[in-house]
Amino acid sequence: MSELKKESAKKTIDILYEISLLLNTGLDKNTLSLCVSLCENGVNPESLAVRIAKVVPILSKCFRML
Repeated sequence: MSELKKESAKKTIDILYEISLLLNTGLDKNTLSLCVSLCENGVNPESLAVRIAKVVPILSKCFRML
């Protein structure tokens, strides 16, 4: 990947992360980047959002138990 593409991708993730914070999604940059990659590779964004919404509360409970 060229340096220009890497910088552009980083800026895109940074902007999406800021939007994510405003929407209080609870996603970190790494998770957000994975979601973008999945969508770019054909995963339905709405289905992905539904799955994440189901998994996040479960993981939160698990981490609170530690």
